Amino acid sequence: MLAARMAFKDYFSAQATGYASYRPHYPDSLFDWLPQISPRQQRAWDCATGSGQAATALASQFEQVIATDASQAQLQQAQAHTNIHYILARAEQVPLANDSLDLITVAQAAHWFDLPHFYQEVERLLVTGGVLAIWCYGLFRINPAMDAIIHHYYQHPLGAYWPAERRYVEQAYTNLAFPCAPLPTPGFMMQADWNLSQVMGYLATWSATRLYMKATGDDPLPALQDQLAAHWDAPTQARRMQWPLHLKVGHKP
Repeated sequence: MLAARMAFKDYFSAQATGYASYRPHYPDSLFDWLPQISPRQQRAWDCATGSGQAATALASQFEQVIATDASQAQLQQAQAHTNIHYILARAEQVPLANDSLDLITVAQAAHWFDLPHFYQEVERLLVTGGVLAIWCYGLFRINPAMDAIIHHYYQHPLGAYWPAERRYVEQAYTNLAFPCAPLPTPGFMMQADWNLSQVMGYLATWSATRLYMKATGDDPLPALQDQLAAHWDAPTQARRMQWPLHLKVGHKP
């Protein structure tokens, strides 16, 4: 039974609004490529969809997209679309028919799953030759000076407040179990042009930021903003942010 499996670790419902407002968007080139390697473009499942960023992009490529999340707060922030059907469901147990999916995607979430049970669902749901694609991204890049400030913030004071599963992201998913023979993947990069206020909004959505504030009663963001502002010509000026994507993609045998 699902209740006996690993409990749902909900680090994100409390900042669901921030996720919808301050998360970067995945590149269009990724969603142009995924249909090319899928057996058909009929039905895709975006698992742990959050506010639906990946699902919305898939909806222009597939006839139907099923988007699930275990957080009702996240789904309430999701963008409605005629091709997308949102369902409140755990990754390890979804109300979908056997052999009904051409593509399954998991964006920045697979490291939270009970992977053996999730991969049982993948095996059950994908058609033969269907595609499983999971990906993650780590710290963003601006320039060396600001990158060093963000890296220090990530480690100090937040280091002790990152959940253990975060190590898989730090390792670019190289040590995350995967049930398919991985395919060669193109290099994909997320990009956003953000001002300082938007960067701070994004950093406020980090789970470790919220856990640190809850544990200590201290808000570390104003001091961090002052540090970044010293390297920002004008706070309202937009700067290019970049996040390399790390993918594992494979076909169901």
